[in-house]
Amino acid sequence: MKKITLVKSMVFALSLSLFSPMISAKADAVQVPKIYAKSAVVVDMDTMEVILDLNSEDKMYPASTTKLMTAILLAENKSKEDVLTYTKSAKKQPAYSLNASVKPIDVGSTMTSNDVMKALLLYSANDSAYIIADNVATDSDIFIEMMNEKAKEFGMKSTNFVTANGLHDENHYSTALDIAILGKKSYDNSWVRETLSIKKDSIELPNKDKFLVENRNKFLGQKGNIGGKTGYTSEAGKCFVSIYERDGRRLVSVVLKSIFDSEDLAIFNDTEKIIDASYSAKKTTLISKGDIIETLPIQYKSFGIFGPSKTIDVPLTLKEDIEYYENPINTQSIKKDINTVGLNPWKLNKNLSAAKLTLKEPLVSKKYALYPKVSTSDLIKANLLLYIGTLISIIIITVLVLFFKSKLKRNTNKKIYF
Repeated sequence: MKKITLVKSMVFALSLSLFSPMISAKADAVQVPKIYAKSAVVVDMDTMEVILDLNSEDKMYPASTTKLMTAILLAENKSKEDVLTYTKSAKKQPAYSLNASVKPIDVGSTMTSNDVMKALLLYSANDSAYIIADNVATDSDIFIEMMNEKAKEFGMKSTNFVTANGLHDENHYSTALDIAILGKKSYDNSWVRETLSIKKDSIELPNKDKFLVENRNKFLGQKGNIGGKTGYTSEAGKCFVSIYERDGRRLVSVVLKSIFDSEDLAIFNDTEKIIDASYSAKKTTLISKGDIIETLPIQYKSFGIFGPSKTIDVPLTLKEDIEYYENPINTQSIKKDINTVGLNPWKLNKNLSAAKLTLKEPLVSKKYALYPKVSTSDLIKANLLLYIGTLISIIIITVLVLFFKSKLKRNTNKKIYF
């Protein structure tokens, strides 16, 4: 049997807000604990679900969390043993650099990539970012372009890089949500992940002196903290992106524009609070099993491929609960698409999927099978009078044809005998 034409087209795609009477909450929304940070987010690294949200799409300054992107590009373009040359643009970088804060370094001298990576991520040396930029690209401007291209590739939709180290610029910005993506991508890179997990190590400077670098992540190794990158400028405030793993479950957290307290612990305490809250967070039932997602009017021919065109309303439902983390960003942005490609009214079966539901959250899409609450037998019932009437008409016509055929035959036989 040929496929039946659907209303308007074979694809019935809907993009609608899910917040309607069919939602039945069974858990509280995920609450953000009291923190100093102005923006924060926690994302499940395996599912990319946003668990906790505090202004995570607000434009913020990322400070030295920027260096994670610089580290990724170094890891993708160089090996640990490669030799990098100290450049003029590196020499120009201000305090918190190897040249300005440790020992003067001559332009043209060299360091290994691995030592530069540790200087970048552990000591957060501002000049190390430009050693990388000038050695990976032909100059730092091209490297910045590479950073922005990589950001787009990662799906960082609200980020614009202007510097390789995150020093303040009005046009150098990101969001907590984008930095969470960057944190996840950083952890996916083995070299970057390995470096972020180091508590302290020594690097060899160009003059062969050894310099001890310590990780600025003060909570590394505590309560599941397995890596992270700090950042600070007066405009950005204290920033921190961190990876946690507890009972095999990995979360990435970001806090931006926190305070710089006397012990420099506020940013880490902020992080621990939102991480604890996220590990204990429960999902809310967004749509319950058996709820009607949508009722679609589907057009069909009453006799399969011919006959009068009719329309049947097909309620589509789920055979499972759909759950999500209730928080501001999910509540505002979650959308649904229903795809009915290939739906054939004459093959409807309550136990067979008739359509696909796609739920789009900020960082992930999930697919679910939708089942019709009507079957082919319902179409037959709806057209029963038509079928009976058609059958009676066929019988009457057949009887009349046979009658006239018989009469004609008798008349013919009479003529022969005369």
